[in-house]
Amino acid sequence: MNDVLLNNQVIIYLLSEIILYSLLLVSFLVTPYIIKNWDFNSFTAKQFSLENRSYLIITIISFTIILKILLLPYFVYTIDELSNIVTGAMCGAGVIKSNSYGNPLLLLKIVILFLSGFWISINRLDLKAKNYPYTTIKLWFFIFIFLLLTLEIYLDILYFMNIESSKPVSCCSIIFEAKNYLPFGLDINKLLILFYLLYFLILLANISDRYILSISANILFLPIAYYSVIYFFGTYIYELPTHKCPFCMLQSSYYFIGYFIWGVLLVGIFKSIDYSLRRVLFKEAVDIDKNISIILLTIFVLLCSGFVASYYFKTGVFL
Repeated sequence: MNDVLLNNQVIIYLLSEIILYSLLLVSFLVTPYIIKNWDFNSFTAKQFSLENRSYLIITIISFTIILKILLLPYFVYTIDELSNIVTGAMCGAGVIKSNSYGNPLLLLKIVILFLSGFWISINRLDLKAKNYPYTTIKLWFFIFIFLLLTLEIYLDILYFMNIESSKPVSCCSIIFEAKNYLPFGLDINKLLILFYLLYFLILLANISDRYILSISANILFLPIAYYSVIYFFGTYIYELPTHKCPFCMLQSSYYFIGYFIWGVLLVGIFKSIDYSLRRVLFKEAVDIDKNISIILLTIFVLLCSGFVASYYFKTGVFL
């Protein structure tokens, strides 16, 4: 049997995913019936029964989605732990690229993370209203998310089943040196200019309530920030110009700072996009969400810049 499937972290992760998927499957099977028969203006016993059933299903979905969101960092932690048994891997980078399912799975999980967070926001708006105006919308949206979750658990199983601990994989230095490319034909200087310009554009768009501009800037900022951390800011975290990796900073030798860096970035961008989408689609949102996104993205930018400044003050040179 594959050694990876006997790993404690993998067993816990897959078992958790299967249990949560089973709960969502029950909700999925009931959802079409609720959508078909929902009529809030009806005062029949059937509608009353539907409302009770809907409340139960929504509670299950909300609880499960929150746990699914919390499972993402545990998935990353599991990948990093597997680097101890997969030949050649020094961190999660080698493990995630050990087969063709790793990168698509990680990308899918991030997409589901954003969509699930937006579902929670719609649900909150729906429950605040007296007539539950978004019930059918959020249930259709849940069906779409569930289809992605079905693909996710399928990839989860394929991914872990196809990790061969005895088969050598490339370490992060080889992976990211071999693919030392930047998007849109940028070099490091242009990448950093874009990084800071997009950050300030997001601030201005959020402050001035330019919702479409904010959404566009956030979507573009995500890959730019990712490449900036890997190819520039990360080298100051490692204090080594040749060390370019998004995973090593998740390890204890770097005080798990990567979880905070990537977490602040993802949550900050989500809160910003979520606020703007709710304004555009539902004309409803609270300014505290916008302020939280500004604070989180500012922390992310200051933290990244702080590593550069700290290194320069200690050594008097840049990498």
